[in-house]
Amino acid sequence: MTTQFSVELSRIVKEFSLETLYMPGNAEEILITNNDVNRPGLQFGGYYKYFDNTRIQIVGKAEESFLKTFETEKYNELKDDFFAKKPAAVIISRSLELEGFAEAAEKYGVPLLRTADSTSEFMAALIAFLNLSLAPRITRHGVLVEVYGEGILILGESGVGKSETAIELVKRGHRLIADDAVEIRKVSNKSLVGTSPNNIRHFIELRGIGIINVSRIFGAGAVKLTEKIDYIINIEPWDNEKMYDRLGLEEHTTEILGINVPSITIPVQPGRNLAVIIEVAAMNKRQKKLGYNAAADLLSRLGMAEETEEINPSDIEVF
Repeated sequence: MTTQFSVELSRIVKEFSLETLYMPGNAEEILITNNDVNRPGLQFGGYYKYFDNTRIQIVGKAEESFLKTFETEKYNELKDDFFAKKPAAVIISRSLELEGFAEAAEKYGVPLLRTADSTSEFMAALIAFLNLSLAPRITRHGVLVEVYGEGILILGESGVGKSETAIELVKRGHRLIADDAVEIRKVSNKSLVGTSPNNIRHFIELRGIGIINVSRIFGAGAVKLTEKIDYIINIEPWDNEKMYDRLGLEEHTTEILGINVPSITIPVQPGRNLAVIIEVAAMNKRQKKLGYNAAADLLSRLGMAEETEEINPSDIEVF
């Protein structure tokens, strides 16, 4: 069963500094569950076949101009028919004055709000806000850091060194988003965004030391509220019996919420500086985004580019 998330209308009012023209009760108890919004031009024309009253309705200058083409009696009929469908909320853009809207909203118990922003600008911002607030989400045990602009999700068993690595990265000028529990949201069909639960935000547990507040110790510049997940690094204890990727030609992914995120596995053993390795991994990832692959370049120089699929990494001894 799919979990349905919601956001309080009061949060939307506060986020966009909306003017309240009518509110049927406490805005904190009015829940928005649909991240789609609608401009009710067709509805004002009397077409309600696919009308979804769980969507927020945005009325702009085009809708106002259309309604003004009708005589007063027809205008009131169309207006009342619209509010009688009890949409989740109606927001008027450009600070427009629409005759009779407040009375109709009160009559049918529909929240009526207003913004000074243009319709397109407000819709884009509202959709982005709703996509984030209502996105499908899961919580994963791990650490999320921003390294050279890349959102790196570090996964691994407890005690493998994830938090210690995060602290070292913070000391080197990078930023912490979440430690221990990372709340991951699917904000689009291609994007995952990670954040920390409010009650443990900016805290890290270091075995032998205890709990520390990264923001207090390293400053506000050492933390960040959210970050897109660009790369997953799995940390595991070094296994001499396991063959690890030595070239980096294969593209591995980890599936989260139906999205495949590029990933690598880094084995841990005494003496390895994981913070530096993760920094290099992040920079190498950026180079690949820009179209450069060091492993492919090396094989090309060795005249082995066409044989890439048949190469056993253990057979290459060039360093």
